[in-house]
Amino acid sequence: MRGFEITGASGADMETMRAWADEEGWNPGDSDRFAFAVADPEGFLIGRLGGEPVGCISAVRYGPGFGFIGFYMTRPEVRGQGYGFRLWQAGMERLDGRLVGLDGVVAQQDNYRRSGFRSAWNNVRHEGVPAGAGSGTPLGAEGPDGAAGGDRAVEVVDAASLPFGQLAVYDRRFFPAPRDAFLAAWTGLPGRTALAAVRNGRIEGLGVVRPSSGASRIGPLYASGPQVAAALLRELSDRAPGGLVAVDVPDANPRATALAVELGLEPTFEAARMYTGPAPDLDLAGLYGITSLELG
Repeated sequence: MRGFEITGASGADMETMRAWADEEGWNPGDSDRFAFAVADPEGFLIGRLGGEPVGCISAVRYGPGFGFIGFYMTRPEVRGQGYGFRLWQAGMERLDGRLVGLDGVVAQQDNYRRSGFRSAWNNVRHEGVPAGAGSGTPLGAEGPDGAAGGDRAVEVVDAASLPFGQLAVYDRRFFPAPRDAFLAAWTGLPGRTALAAVRNGRIEGLGVVRPSSGASRIGPLYASGPQVAAALLRELSDRAPGGLVAVDVPDANPRATALAVELGLEPTFEAARMYTGPAPDLDLAGLYGITSLELG
């Protein structure tokens, strides 16, 4: 371990971490790092060997009792030499005493289980151009679930037109801890679009699309039902280059998986949502796409 040190990540390091994640096929959003830094400025660690970056991990604290591990990787040329384990120890030490979550790629899930994590569900990335995108199909027309009429009063609007406090309260149904600063940045960064579905002044859905090196990423995607989720997916797709989008769908919500399939989106990637303790009590029936593999 001579010459190896772990420090907080700089802005340049965060861009390096994004590029590494892209090489791994994770396809992070182009500007995600700016929202990540707001979530927990000290939560991103970089490992250097002889001054050169060779590995990283994020260990982001949310509120007093929750944390999330992400960006855990080392460069291929140094794997198997213990540097990754040192980074893992540093990240977990930073989250000591908290319930910790992560999204584990298939190859690493057994290692995470040995560290005390247990699977709660799988997030399966679905990619493609949603059927009906660009058609202008009104919300409330018969949807992929075969239902009609129940969502006719729902309107899709720019999320920025709503009071932010209302968005933050809605987000708490789907995430274990408050994350207002992160959410404000995540929905408001230039180049991305945040849309909300509203009925009678109440939020019925929320979705964000952001540019990436591959398919534009959608996340989060929350909805009161499949019709609302489909409407948001289509409208977000209309704002993506070529309409091509990717959404990480939790299989804990069977209606979300069925919707992705019926809209013609293809599974391309999988990771398990895992926790060190009991899974938080979330509105899984309304969770159609997680926010981010890196930060939950």
